[in-house]
This record gives sequence, C-alpha cells and structure tokens, in this order.
Amino acid sequence: MQRDYDQAVKWYRLAVDQDHATAQDNLGYAFEHGQGVPQDYAEALKLYRRSAEQGDPDGQRSLGHMYESGLGVPRDYVRAHMWFSLAFAGLRSSGPEWRERAENDRDRVAVNMTPAQIAEAEKLAGEWKPSK
Repeated sequence: MQRDYDQAVKWYRLAVDQDHATAQDNLGYAFEHGQGVPQDYAEALKLYRRSAEQGDPDGQRSLGHMYESGLGVPRDYVRAHMWFSLAFAGLRSSGPEWRERAENDRDRVAVNMTPAQIAEAEKLAGEWKPSK
C-alpha cells in the first residue's frame, strides 16, 4: 500500500481545526519530517505543544524530543525531562512498550542533567495542568 502524505495532511488539518490532540501530534510529525509538507520545525513545535498542553501523551513525548534535540527550540533538558515524565504518567492505559519508551526517554535525558535540574523538571511536571 502506497502512502499518500498529501491526503494524510489534508485530513490531519481538518482534525487540527477541531482541536484534535492526536491529529496535532500527527501533523506535527509531518512537519518535523517533511512528509506531505515542507519540513518546518517551528510548525512542528507549535503543533506538538498544542497536543501536549491538552494532555496527549504522544504529543508530550514528541515535544520532549524537540526540547531534547533542540529542533525548533533551544535544547532544554529540563523541559524535555518534564514532558517525558508527563508522557510516562499519561500512558498508564497503553501497552507497557509505550510506557517503557517514555521512561527510557526521560532516563536518557536525565544522564545529561544535574540533580537540581532533575528536581526542577519533576517540580514543573508536578505543577503542570492540561489546557483542557
């Protein structure tokens, strides 16, 4: 089966207009990787943030990767750790492999952080509230 990124983007945009968090994450991925749209890290970041702020664990994990990698935003391990922690907490009902991925993401970033930075990330995650 051949992938039709143009059609996928069309449908994701319609769902994004309805504020659908999963579509925001998926369209963000399209912009991050240039699938059906020109690669645009700033647009990917914006879409991931919208998804993450609604409490979508996939959007949170995607946003964490942007902060970890410094794509479209300055590299920020504290923010990356925070978003990965939130994704891990939000993936309770998902399969164990998804939780493990989020946990591995968080732990990978923690290696580059001081104890104070980890404490700050945990504090931010604890204070975070979804926008919806």
